[in-house]
Amino acid sequence: MHAPVFKGKEKEYLMECIDTTFVSSVGIFVDRFEDMVAEYTGAKKAVVCVNGTNALHLALMLVGVERNTEVITQTMTFIATANAIAYCGAQPVFLDVDKDTIGLSPNALKNWLYENVKVKATASNRNISSIALPFNKKTGRLISACVPMHTFGHPVLINEIVEICSQYNIPVIEDAAESLGSFYKGLHTGTIGKIGVLSFNGNKILTTGGGGMLLFKDEELGKKAKHLTTQAKTAHPWEFIHDQIGYNYRLPNVNAAIGCAQLEYFDKTLANKRETASYYKAFFANTNIDFFMEPKDCKSNYWLNTIILKDKETRDQFLDYTNKRGVMTRPAWHPMHKLKMFRKCQTDGLENSQWFEERIVNIPSSVRL
Repeated sequence: MHAPVFKGKEKEYLMECIDTTFVSSVGIFVDRFEDMVAEYTGAKKAVVCVNGTNALHLALMLVGVERNTEVITQTMTFIATANAIAYCGAQPVFLDVDKDTIGLSPNALKNWLYENVKVKATASNRNISSIALPFNKKTGRLISACVPMHTFGHPVLINEIVEICSQYNIPVIEDAAESLGSFYKGLHTGTIGKIGVLSFNGNKILTTGGGGMLLFKDEELGKKAKHLTTQAKTAHPWEFIHDQIGYNYRLPNVNAAIGCAQLEYFDKTLANKRETASYYKAFFANTNIDFFMEPKDCKSNYWLNTIILKDKETRDQFLDYTNKRGVMTRPAWHPMHKLKMFRKCQTDGLENSQWFEERIVNIPSSVRL
């Protein structure tokens, strides 16, 4: 579906790691990679993690997601989104997507909040006056975050989502795992909500083998995240002093070295991907199959190229035909609300999500050599 390509200084930088013996989470490439991603995306600060799931987990904790709270997200997403919410002991609420983005629908979000949420004045701590917070009228639980996803690299209507959530004091974490190189109204995905999350898994548009990244508008929050990823160890010449519960979430230098090399020619990678999408668009224009195009006001990285078949039967016939002939094609993920771990979670109608589930096929999307 999306094979990694290494055509820059990856081997040179890896040999530098080996020659200097800095192969673990301390090394020049870790900091360099963070700085390069921050500059490219326009984030105030970027903090690298072992993988995108770790980054999501930490992002949720940083905005205050706790046990017995609820987090709004979309059911059309990779399981890492829902799993990270569960790691915090929180409960996902799965809402529908829009047909023109395959991402969380602002209208679905607005309607669900209006019908299901009551804002209550709650003491934020013992020394500060009360703050208005959103609670689910049905369950009584606090809505602690909202996590829209930029599906297959296509930007969701993130400005609208952030605006709606701001009216309820709900922090927004962008699951931008698939969307490095994608922009919404000129802003890079992952830089519009409170925190953004990228993934550099082996199948992504830029890979470090594994790896993830947190993007911040608030530099101080970013510094706190970096502290937590290094086991919350305070600086000291020899003492092991940790000031809170931390996490071993730092990416090794060898992985960051690959990322630095890949980012140096990322503009060419992105141009290659968008050119492939243009070829697919032209081809499918002469068929009865719809090729999914980037939404209005968006520039997509086209991480995965997506086609829409007319119904589930046709989709399954297409998947069977192509895979039997050595062409890897895949359907969308099973919607999260249908998995046994999440079947009891609250949802809205999910009409569009179920429509997409029966029709989406992702087709070969690698960088063309």
